[in-house]
Amino acid sequence: MRLETCIRKGLRLKSHRVRDVHEEDGRLVAELEPIPGRALMCGTCSRRTTRLHDRRPVREWRDLPVRDQVLVLRYAPARVACLACGPRVEHVPWAPGKWQRVTKALAHAIATLARQLTWQETATHFGVDWKTVAGVVRRAVEWGLAHRPWQPLHVIGMDEVSRAKGQRYVTLVYDLARHRLVWAGEDRDAATMAAFFHWLGPHRKRSIQVVCCDMWAVYIEAVRAQLPHARLLFDRFHIVQHLNAAVDDVRRATWRALPPALKAAFKQTRFLWLKNPWNLKDRERARLSAICETNQPIVRAYYLKEAFQLFWTYRSAWWARRYLAWWLGWAARSRLAPFVRFARMIRTHLDGVLAWTTVRLSNGALEGMNNKVKVISHRAYGFRKSQTYLTAIWHSCGALPLPPSV
Repeated sequence: MRLETCIRKGLRLKSHRVRDVHEEDGRLVAELEPIPGRALMCGTCSRRTTRLHDRRPVREWRDLPVRDQVLVLRYAPARVACLACGPRVEHVPWAPGKWQRVTKALAHAIATLARQLTWQETATHFGVDWKTVAGVVRRAVEWGLAHRPWQPLHVIGMDEVSRAKGQRYVTLVYDLARHRLVWAGEDRDAATMAAFFHWLGPHRKRSIQVVCCDMWAVYIEAVRAQLPHARLLFDRFHIVQHLNAAVDDVRRATWRALPPALKAAFKQTRFLWLKNPWNLKDRERARLSAICETNQPIVRAYYLKEAFQLFWTYRSAWWARRYLAWWLGWAARSRLAPFVRFARMIRTHLDGVLAWTTVRLSNGALEGMNNKVKVISHRAYGFRKSQTYLTAIWHSCGALPLPPSV
């Protein structure tokens, strides 16, 4: 098979043909031309016509390399005399977009590799500029968002991930039932939530039954205002995180109050207090038992933490409420300031905490997604613009379909 025929069949050309293939400056150049008498497609309305207005200057498109040689398609697009639109540049079938100078096949290969590597590494692999990779990924994300399969949302999770220093965040909304990214937006303020619910629309909002999030006031207010019918559930992961932070604060205070002679026994005990009892090794369990006999404030904090963990085993909302009422009273009288604050926080958000008894969900999958999002930022050494970061998140974590390669 001649190389011209191979290129023509690979591009699936119907109204064009490869006139010549030659080597020029260390690269292969394929000269393309329209087939006389074949109808060309209008670039605006996609209507076919054989009427030509004039021709535009010659343009070049990078294609997938042939062995180790760069392949370039060279063609002068025609301006067709469309009956509906007037003079318009023809639709170029191998080009993914109006201004992109790579073919659909190369764009598909770039978009596939950019999900695994940084944009700079992808650009180096294909021998193109990183801005070309950025443009290809941006178009792939736009196409994927427009063509992704959509199913009704029933259970969603909301969380934020830090984008840069200075309290700059990105909000992620996740489908906890199907484990896929639903929406991503800049910041975590009221405007962000308004943008999400505007995108969601009234029809999609009606199907949501449960919203799992942390205790960020903006999320709570937005969910209660926009989804009054949905059950608000506070994430178990974040509640335990606040509980462990209270234990750690008591441990630090205990360490500072101890005389120097007793500090040696408390060294390197941070994770002894935070671990679950069934995860302790024998030597760790023996050391923890010895420290608990000293009756320090940290011992009370440890007993409070372990007593609170029993709440997660309740399946009856009535019994869980009674148990929490007893525990909150104990924590309020413990004379441990971090636990007094924690108890006040739980009492303020009691309904969302008790929802765990009937809706046993957490943002664990979303936390895993957050780790992957952080890896995207770290391997690229950060992103200057938030929109570029969101594009990278969608491309790597959104499971979006890619545009066709032909």
